[in-house]
Amino acid sequence: MTTTEGGVRVVRNDDANRYELYADGQLASIADYRRIGDTLDLHHTETRHGFRGRGLAAELVRGVLDDVRERKLTVVPSCWFVADFIEANPQFAELLA
Repeated sequence: MTTTEGGVRVVRNDDANRYELYADGQLASIADYRRIGDTLDLHHTETRHGFRGRGLAAELVRGVLDDVRERKLTVVPSCWFVADFIEANPQFAELLA
């Protein structure tokens, strides 16, 4: 889906209802969602312990929101991290349900 300059990759895993961020070839961070019509309720994000402190959760959420925009969906940021990210990055506010 998305690959950044640092080799980080964000993948949508519809079977698991989550987005996954891979760094150094390993699953580093996830964002769980519930799909309700054309809206994704982003209710949980988590970064594995060995990958914390590198800004990967923010890269994951940016990748999720880019995908949401591309698919013409909206989001409900039930997860505090996603809500804070959108507040700090108002270019994504239009995606709020």
